[in-house]
Amino acid sequence: MNSKIFPTDKILQRADKEQLLKQKGIAIWFTGLSGAGKTTIAIALERELYKKGLLTQLLDGDNIRSGINSNLGFSDVDRIENIRRIAEVTKLFVECGIITICCFISPTDEIRTIAKNIIGKNDFVEVFVNTPLEICEKRDVKGLYAKARSGEIKDFTGIDAPFEKPENPTIEITDTWSIEECVKKILAKINL
Repeated sequence: MNSKIFPTDKILQRADKEQLLKQKGIAIWFTGLSGAGKTTIAIALERELYKKGLLTQLLDGDNIRSGINSNLGFSDVDRIENIRRIAEVTKLFVECGIITICCFISPTDEIRTIAKNIIGKNDFVEVFVNTPLEICEKRDVKGLYAKARSGEIKDFTGIDAPFEKPENPTIEITDTWSIEECVKKILAKINL
């Protein structure tokens, strides 16, 4: 972009906004199967951060796919575009000093790498919610796994579309931990 059109040296910088908020912008990216507990843990984390006086924004599949990404399906191309858009929005929040909590299946290393590269590796905390498929299916409040198994939903992650477990997540959470334990582990790792 031509700096004469958009004079970047005249706009407030990230450091100015972080100083105002008295916090550092960061992206906490939850990945895992549908029903793994990503959003449940993220909501509890957001409440703890709020108690500490920190400003957050929680993004998940429901609030993104009903708005900015409502025109996307679940093909490989659409999944990549979905995460690309989410990462770009997340980057804007992070650059404003906002702690941005993202809950997305993001099923492949390629997709997660796209997000990390857009947001920036120093601002990207990957949290893998490692819950076995059979437990996710038992928690299936929306009936999505049953629909996928009956063929009603195609390309459903964990059934007929792959989920690649992250090899080196920043934090790995298991289904054996309580929500409180998960939040404590995350807070200890990100030091907020």
